Amino acid sequence: MGQRDASDGDLADWIVARVRGIPPGFVRTYGDIHPGAPRLVGRVLATTTVRLPWHRVVRADGAVPMGARQLDRLRREGVPLRGDRVDMRAARLPAEWLAGVCPRRLTRSGARPARW
Repeated sequence: MGQRDASDGDLADWIVARVRGIPPGFVRTYGDIHPGAPRLVGRVLATTTVRLPWHRVVRADGAVPMGARQLDRLRREGVPLRGDRVDMRAARLPAEWLAGVCPRRLTRSGARPARW
């Protein structure tokens, strides 16, 4: 069996589903979406025709690859920033969320549960 790439519908659909799962006010990194292939995540985001919250995917250091446009969208959602970077300690979606362990609703208005 050959190596999968972004043209493989199953893998692209899986990446799309993980990006769609990021709620407003939070971010994930390319590596959080697919630890073994963060560049593939970028390729899928760049080539998909599906509407996605692409602005919620950032670099591991909190930098935003799409500049002011992405920062503006994140600010409107209330994502904590430090200058022109996302405050990753405050804004990174807990891994448990993507594993289905966390509650369905997670908002910036309230504190995170103590177990996080």
